[in-house]
Amino acid sequence: MLAPALMPVAMAQQGSTTIKGKILSADGTPLVGATINVRNTNRSTITGNNGQFELTGITPDAVLVISFTGYTTLERQVNNQYEFTVTLAKNTVQLTDVVVVGYGTQRKIETTGSIASVKASELTQTPVANVAQGLQARVSGVQISQNSGAPGGNISVRIRGTNSINGTSEPLYVVDGIQISNGGGINSLSPLSTINPNDIESVEVLKDASASAIYGARAANGVVLITTKRGRSGATRVLYESYFGTQRAAKKLDVLNASEFARLENEVFKNNYYSNPDSLGEGINWQDLIFRDARIQNHQLSINGGNEKTQLALSLNYFDQEGIIINSDFKRYSVRLNLDHKVSDWLKIGTSVLGTYGVNNSATTGSTAIGDGPVVTGSILGAAIGAPPFLQPYRADGSLFPFGEQGDGRYREVANPLGFASVLNQQTIKRYLINVYGSATITKGLTYRASFNADLQSSLNDYYSPRSIVNKADLNDNSGSASKGNSNFTALLHESILTYATRFGEDHTFKTTAVFAAQVETGNSNTINANGFPNDVTKNEALQLALNRTVSSYRSKQQLESYMARVNYGFRDKYFLDVTARIDGSSKFGANNKYGVFPAVAAAWRVSEEPFLQNLDWLSDLKLRGSFGVTGNAGGIEPYQSLPLVAGTGGDYNINHTYYTGINPTGIANEELKWEKSSQANIGVDISLFRNRVNAVVEYYHKRTNDLLYVMTLPLSSGYSTITGNFASMQNKGVELSANARILDGGLKWNIAGNITFNRNKVMDLDGGVTNERFITAYSLLKVGSPLGVFKTYVFDGINQTGDVILPGYDGRVGGYKVEDLNKDGAINSNDQMITGDPNPDFIYGFSTDLSFKNFDFSAFFSGTQGNEIYNAASLSFEMPLGQRNMYKGLVNRWTPTNPSNEYVSAFQGGRLPITNNPIEDGSYLRCRNITLGYTLPKMKGIRNLRVYISANNLFTVTNYSGFDPEVNTYAGSNTAIGVDNLVYPQARTFLGGVQLAF
Repeated sequence: MLAPALMPVAMAQQGSTTIKGKILSADGTPLVGATINVRNTNRSTITGNNGQFELTGITPDAVLVISFTGYTTLERQVNNQYEFTVTLAKNTVQLTDVVVVGYGTQRKIETTGSIASVKASELTQTPVANVAQGLQARVSGVQISQNSGAPGGNISVRIRGTNSINGTSEPLYVVDGIQISNGGGINSLSPLSTINPNDIESVEVLKDASASAIYGARAANGVVLITTKRGRSGATRVLYESYFGTQRAAKKLDVLNASEFARLENEVFKNNYYSNPDSLGEGINWQDLIFRDARIQNHQLSINGGNEKTQLALSLNYFDQEGIIINSDFKRYSVRLNLDHKVSDWLKIGTSVLGTYGVNNSATTGSTAIGDGPVVTGSILGAAIGAPPFLQPYRADGSLFPFGEQGDGRYREVANPLGFASVLNQQTIKRYLINVYGSATITKGLTYRASFNADLQSSLNDYYSPRSIVNKADLNDNSGSASKGNSNFTALLHESILTYATRFGEDHTFKTTAVFAAQVETGNSNTINANGFPNDVTKNEALQLALNRTVSSYRSKQQLESYMARVNYGFRDKYFLDVTARIDGSSKFGANNKYGVFPAVAAAWRVSEEPFLQNLDWLSDLKLRGSFGVTGNAGGIEPYQSLPLVAGTGGDYNINHTYYTGINPTGIANEELKWEKSSQANIGVDISLFRNRVNAVVEYYHKRTNDLLYVMTLPLSSGYSTITGNFASMQNKGVELSANARILDGGLKWNIAGNITFNRNKVMDLDGGVTNERFITAYSLLKVGSPLGVFKTYVFDGINQTGDVILPGYDGRVGGYKVEDLNKDGAINSNDQMITGDPNPDFIYGFSTDLSFKNFDFSAFFSGTQGNEIYNAASLSFEMPLGQRNMYKGLVNRWTPTNPSNEYVSAFQGGRLPITNNPIEDGSYLRCRNITLGYTLPKMKGIRNLRVYISANNLFTVTNYSGFDPEVNTYAGSNTAIGVDNLVYPQARTFLGGVQLAF
């Protein structure tokens, strides 16, 4: 706003005159360095000491444009005044928008690297079991895949592509300074599910090397900084949040009914097993028996308050999610305490403690075994699809009815799907994340912070497969199998952080940070496997009753020592320079390469602060950024890989009637084993328009990872099968765009936001040029010059018809698959295989909108991928009519002499379908992840805020994919086997209602 003039207005001369003035902040503080431009001229000046300025030769109709970083730009017409006092209002978007950058914070205008922030309200907009789910499609450059829809199920995160082959490509997560990792198999509980998303205040994603290099050896895949809610001084605030909902399967796959299956059986076995198939009718759809409507609920009580010296934040949480597959569920109990206390003017101490107890009962889905059989015999979904529809689930007494005891014993390959649900497969996890810190101000601008962090985990894995699900004819002394495993993991981290910040004159800001860190990780596990139980009474709680028992144990330890220095320099809030260097030493690597150096440099230029852009009313801010840096990855190998290894042979030797356990060498020492290193260049543009109503970020990055840890095959004459070394290299490059806008800002408020990412991945080298390509599965390939995980197969060419010439080299027959002879040599062999699909998307995207009017609010959130392909491996099992298992509905139109289909093969016994591109499908999708409608009740005595809402998640998915869910990968977080679907646990559609009550 404009203050009155310092003295009465004097009439200006008819020509030009000299004007003077002072620029102040709202509290009366002079603003030194504020810019005053004369619109439509090149005349400008900046304020000096005491915020004063002077301009000569100014006409009465001139318009002054007055701006200062962090304040709202104002315009003032001279109008015959010659002396002004102007008060600028703070631009809260610029001044209070602070981001966490690791070992400190920065104003957003000061950032030079690629950092994206996500608010707590966005994370918990949908009911999620872990933080990564809340980030999905909200940050450009970050691809998050819900590999399994099971409660607490596996999720993989890729920031700017996949960066490793054998190692992890998951980012580093830092929760209040505590470093944790994500991973696990398709049926494993995600480690991130042990952290309560409702406790999170904000999340920052560090994407480029300059932003993440401060974490050095663990930052090659990006860094996700998670800050939990801390106490604030003032009146104590109590918040209760709760929701209840129901989930159901979004889709079921069409299969043959009982009559159609009976006809197929007669055709396969050329026997009239079923004389009147039509009499069997529809039969049982086994998917109806294994899927259920499942409940989900969440309850959280939070208390926040304190005074000037002590602040406290306490929360209690209970999360309970049943799975849409029977007997699967996940429960989490958690408590969080954040406490900060100001001991004196120069000393502050505090702690963060998060305790979690989780219980996960999982259903086995997504078999990774090769072949058409395991998907049927090793997965509850495969068993439900393949189960003959005229068999019965239960005996007359209500007990499970094994299939081998029905239908004259013909159906022994497929197990009763309800038997899978009878298997105990439970994981119980206790986890504590503990941070204790002390922060001391040594002198003005110089602070020291000591942080002591611990990640303490213990888990118990219980497994029991009962005798009762085994066919009576197959029961033997080995029936009934069990295991019990205990594992413990401890990560201890100390960090000493020294920070000095100062300002030179009015133009220069300087900040330097030095860090010393020492980390130790230890792990151990003990497992007992047993089989041959007399009955199912004790399950796996009395393993001593088993006839056969084996034991195993494991222990490991690794250490990391780090030194980091970072310098931040700013000039007039216009030019910024950041320089970072980190040295890490790891016990994992060879004696000659224990330490790695990871430098980075970044610069930014706020072009909008230049005088030549000050007259653009529509431009609020424009910043150009550039960076280059190197980060590392130590996650490619387990400990001790640089050393010569030995292991038990796995069996006993009988020598002179005495049994001995053998030990043999298994690994070659490699003293040159060293870090994977990723070099990344980044160019970014940040722009804000129309007083920050429209904001956009555009970035281009180019990242190359060298010295990839790769397992190279050795000749058998060496006595070893493989060696681990730094052989491979890979490249990712891409473009990211994100934008948000406040469309309406009156009584009706309307905001929109969206992002899109284009990433191109390429394998540059595998093992120094020795190998050009290598199969990972029967259809997934690593190939130099191609993206990771491309599909290489034969080319499907329809069905062999009567009279067709059947080429030698594969199991061709009339009514069977026809394969293209690509090289036209008259035979089918490996030379006729080609790359037929790519599981990597052309682009990923997400967009959201939210509206509010009076007490009502509405939001919707969508995400999708485009151009990726999925290998529907399950179709190899359920489009291959071998008999004894049910098939997909399409097999009604199978080839027969009277129905020369060109899509589905004829019924046959023996043999297998060749691996072709026929199962490859377009995996593109657009998913409505959430729609929420809320209402905030009018103010009531004793209640600060009361909001109720209804929400729908995974409401619909637009896709051409024929499987359960296009967001799928059987091989979980694998870097190389991507986009494979062998019947993974599908995601649920959820409807819920909730309440948020604040006192």
